[in-house]
Amino acid sequence: MKIAVVGCGAMGCIYAGLLSEAGHEVWAVDQWVEHIDAIRTYGLRLEGVNGDRTVPLNATTTPTDVGPCDLVILATKAMHVAAAAKGVPPLLGEGAHVISIQNGLGGPDKAAEALGAAPIVIGVAEGFGASIRGPGLAHHNGMELIRLGNRGSPVTPALEDIAGVWRHAGFNVRTFDDIDQLVWEKLICNVCYSGTCTITERTVGEAMEDPDAWTVASGCATEAFNVAKAKHIAVDIDDPVAYVRSFGEKIPNATPSMLLDLLAGRASEIDVINGAIPREGRGVGVATPYNNVVSALVRAKERRMGVR
Repeated sequence: MKIAVVGCGAMGCIYAGLLSEAGHEVWAVDQWVEHIDAIRTYGLRLEGVNGDRTVPLNATTTPTDVGPCDLVILATKAMHVAAAAKGVPPLLGEGAHVISIQNGLGGPDKAAEALGAAPIVIGVAEGFGASIRGPGLAHHNGMELIRLGNRGSPVTPALEDIAGVWRHAGFNVRTFDDIDQLVWEKLICNVCYSGTCTITERTVGEAMEDPDAWTVASGCATEAFNVAKAKHIAVDIDDPVAYVRSFGEKIPNATPSMLLDLLAGRASEIDVINGAIPREGRGVGVATPYNNVVSALVRAKERRMGVR
């Protein structure tokens, strides 16, 4: 299979590297010139839970260099999906699917708006804790689960074939008919740790150990769970605090990407993660004071750093 990974940041590098190791023709497409040059010259170095090795990989900053593909993985951050999707049409071979895989809410909808009739698969990555250590070098703390579901239809044979490609590359994959369940079960975890860790500048484990940080983090998660239930989303969660704590215990050393962005002077995904909960809550009459305050404080930090 010929695969393009558009947005080859931390998570995109993991997807590209493991799929390439599984024998597919994989192209990394990203606008970071030094990163692409390093991959093209030396290969992509992956370190972390799967060991330390270098994977040969095609890499370019120009989507038209790639040609038609069987699968396009749109792995940018949610706020960059619309711009990145403009470069996707030349990558779409006959019958190609696009996987839009982002944190938070809204990324796949923006991809669908830009790509029209192209089949969109919604992807959710859980328990990875990835980061970029330098040009051509990605690290990941865990590899828990990839969730996949068709936007606008239940699971199809084509989706199961795509899931099989990922499984053969070493990923644990589940397919879902209910895309709202797929998205919100991960969003509840993101909401728990992303904003709180960014404000306190702590890892997932450190936020869990600090009683005050944990009060805020678990409060954010509980609000997200309450909003999901009010929206009649069938999340498979009985106790949201136990759920997010179990999730965090698997990646205690992980630093959420929101904090990594802020430390690097980049705009974060606060508006589609913690910031999405007050918006959704207003529509169903659920108060969200923890997420309101956490979102406001992250935005204030961004303004102080000049990235908002």
